Amino acid sequence: MSTSRQTDTANKAKTRRPPGRPRTSALTRQEQLRLAKRTQRARAKALGTQTVALQLDQTLAEMLKTAAEAPTFVDDLHTFLARAVVDVASYPALGDIAWNRRHRWILAEEAFALYERNWRFVDVAALQPAERQLIDNLVARFGNGVMHV
Repeated sequence: MSTSRQTDTANKAKTRRPPGRPRTSALTRQEQLRLAKRTQRARAKALGTQTVALQLDQTLAEMLKTAAEAPTFVDDLHTFLARAVVDVASYPALGDIAWNRRHRWILAEEAFALYERNWRFVDVAALQPAERQLIDNLVARFGNGVMHV
């Protein structure tokens, strides 16, 4: 009888689960987290979203977090960015004089400086109305109504 007790005890020891949550996946926790992160990145890419890390003063970072909760935050941010940066690809003459720029977007003040510095290369007769409007806005904002050409 003692041998059967020893066998039962040995069998129980083999089948006993470790304490804690039961295992539901054959993968290690680290591998599960890696795959979950990969899936998260794929979803963000499919949505066309991107995470941007910023180094900000603590007060400014808290203000940004609070502002991001507002329902109009994205629209307000879009309005701000439309004034702060210019899409080089949207304006043919600007694209011609910014041929050596690597990025699609440049600061609006930089775009004004490019127009002013390289005006001799701009075909004024061929400017599209949208680009004329951009130049007028940039001259009003950064040139005090005057472009030195």
